[in-house]
Amino acid sequence: MSKSDELARLIRDRAGGQPPEYGLILGSGLGHLSSQVQGTAIPYSDLPGFPHAGVSGHVPQLVIGELEGRRVAVFGGRAHYYESGRADAMRLPLEVLAALGCRQLILTNAAGSLRADLPPGSLMLLSDHIAMGGLNPLIGEPSEARFVPMTDAHDAGLRQRLLDAARAEAVDLAQGVYFWFSGPSLETPAEIRAAKVLGADAVGMSTVPEIILSRFLGLRCAAISVITNMGAGLSDEAISHEHTKAMAPLGAAKLEQVLRRFLRG
Repeated sequence: MSKSDELARLIRDRAGGQPPEYGLILGSGLGHLSSQVQGTAIPYSDLPGFPHAGVSGHVPQLVIGELEGRRVAVFGGRAHYYESGRADAMRLPLEVLAALGCRQLILTNAAGSLRADLPPGSLMLLSDHIAMGGLNPLIGEPSEARFVPMTDAHDAGLRQRLLDAARAEAVDLAQGVYFWFSGPSLETPAEIRAAKVLGADAVGMSTVPEIILSRFLGLRCAAISVITNMGAGLSDEAISHEHTKAMAPLGAAKLEQVLRRFLRG
């Protein structure tokens, strides 16, 4: 039995055997939504191989249960490439999600905006992403499945349902391209200018490796960014991780509205 199958069995023993219909990965400052799930919370420390609480603003636990009448598996935190130097740091948790029978994943993150019409507090649905650092999480995967097509990485059907949910809640949900920087240092003004030239609308340090891994595992994916700041050089605000955590609640309430409506639909 594989490690992911063993962990899936452990989770079923504690949270029940019904497969989650949706997985949710919550970004910096957004972990409060996991407390809204009616179900079983399992600390990552009880799941060998799951990430530790390496970043403040994340809630290191997996919650399995009901939210808006849907069976969900909510990851209150994620591992980042910059914590370990491993782009595949979230591979085991995602393998476990797939082993539990889940086939759809919604990811969230905190991001910096490159557009004047996306100020802090805005939401952006990822229409696509850019990953040019060469840090692919499938490097070293021996099977031919490593050649994952990414044309439909951000599932059109899930994205349309999220747009419909936002419209029904009267929440503005922009669409745009997310540029993945490895971090942990924040971007320079020159890097922000380069990302804009390459077609990016927001920047961040997560999500893209998880999208790649999820597609490899056969999961349908969509992702939403909560804009917490403008990119370096685009405003006078002082950008820091503390600033990100402080600003995330501006968009978190709107994000929760959209996700709840999405699940009800």
